[in-house]
Amino acid sequence: METEGKLDENVVKTLFENGLLGVEIPQEYGGAGLSFMTDILITEEIARVDPSLSVLVDIHNTLVNDLILQMGTQEQKNKYLPRLAQTDVGSFALSESGSGSDAFAMKTTATKDGNHYLLNGSKMWISNADIANIFLVMANTDLSKGYKGITCFIVERSMEGFSVGKKENKLGMRASGTCTVHFDNVRLRKQGMRACTVHFDNGRVPEENIIRGVGEGYKIAAGFLNQGRIGIAAQMTGLAQGCLDATIPYTLERSQFGHRVFDFQAIQHQISYAATQIECSRLLTYNAARLLEAGQPYVKQASMAKYFASEMANHVTKQCIDWMGGLGFTKEYPQEKYYRDCKVGTIYEGTSNIQLNTIAKYIAKEYS
Repeated sequence: METEGKLDENVVKTLFENGLLGVEIPQEYGGAGLSFMTDILITEEIARVDPSLSVLVDIHNTLVNDLILQMGTQEQKNKYLPRLAQTDVGSFALSESGSGSDAFAMKTTATKDGNHYLLNGSKMWISNADIANIFLVMANTDLSKGYKGITCFIVERSMEGFSVGKKENKLGMRASGTCTVHFDNVRLRKQGMRACTVHFDNGRVPEENIIRGVGEGYKIAAGFLNQGRIGIAAQMTGLAQGCLDATIPYTLERSQFGHRVFDFQAIQHQISYAATQIECSRLLTYNAARLLEAGQPYVKQASMAKYFASEMANHVTKQCIDWMGGLGFTKEYPQEKYYRDCKVGTIYEGTSNIQLNTIAKYIAKEYS
C-alpha cells in the first residue's frame, strides 16, 4: 500500500467485516456497540503495523461515526450509521487552502435555496477523501456572522456538483488518501439537523442533511476535534511502539567491537528513555480517553496527549534509525517509513504549537 500510495480495498473490506469501522456504533445499526476507549486501543494497535491504515480507522470512528451518533437526528442515524458500520468510509472536511490552524476562517459557503442548500467552495487536506462516500462538511451559511454562521452538512459523494480533486503526494502516511474536494452548487435539503482537496460547485444538499442546526458547526467541530486529538495521540503511540518493536531485536543481534549494540550503556540509556516516553504517551492518551468517557473535562489532557505523543514519536523513530546505522536509512527496513509517517502528527488536527496554546489557556484558567 505504501508503494502504490493507496489503501488496499480488500484490507478496508476486512476492517468492515471485523467490525473495526463501526466500533462505537450500536448493534442496532450494525456496529459493534463498544466504547471510545476501545476505539483508541484499536487505533493504537493498527498504527503499530501500518500508520496509514490507522488514519482511516481513527477519522472514520472518532470523527465521522461519533459525530453522527452523538449529534445526528434519528433519521440521520437510521440512514447513515448502518452504511458507516458496514460498507461506506467516512471523511471530515474542515480545512481549506486559506484556513489551516485558523480553520474557522473558511470560505466554503452554503446558500439557502428553497428546502435545499447550495454548497460552493473547496476543502483541502481531506483524509479518506479518495475512498469515502460520506462526508461531514463545514460550510458558512452567512459569512457576515463569522464562525457563528458555520454549519455541518452530511454530503454524499454521489451528489451533483461534488468532486474530489488533487491527491497530495506526501512525505508520509502515503497510503492514506489526502485530497482536495470541490463543491459546485452541491444541493442539500434541511431536516433538524485520504488527504484530498474537495470541491463544491453549486452542489445541492437537502436541508435534512444539516447536523444539529444552522450555525452549530463551530461548536460541533471544536468539540470533535478535541476528541480527535486523542485519536492522533493513539496513532503516534502505536507508531512509536511499532518502530521500537522492529528495532530492538537488531540491537540484540548486531555486534560491534565485540559487543552487541544493545550492551553499550549509552544505547541502553537511549532505549530505556524511548520506552519510558512511549509508556508516558500511552498513559496520557488513555487518561484523556478515560476522562472523555466519564463525561469529565478532557480538552487540556487531549492536547497534552497529542502534543507529547507526536513529539515523542518523532524522537523515538529518529533514535531507531540511529541504532540501525546505515540500514535504518534504507527502504529495506521499516524504520524510515515510521520516521516519515510520524511527522504529520505534529501538524494535523492542530499543530504542536496550537496544543501548547490550548494547554496554556487551561492552565491560566485553573490559576485565575
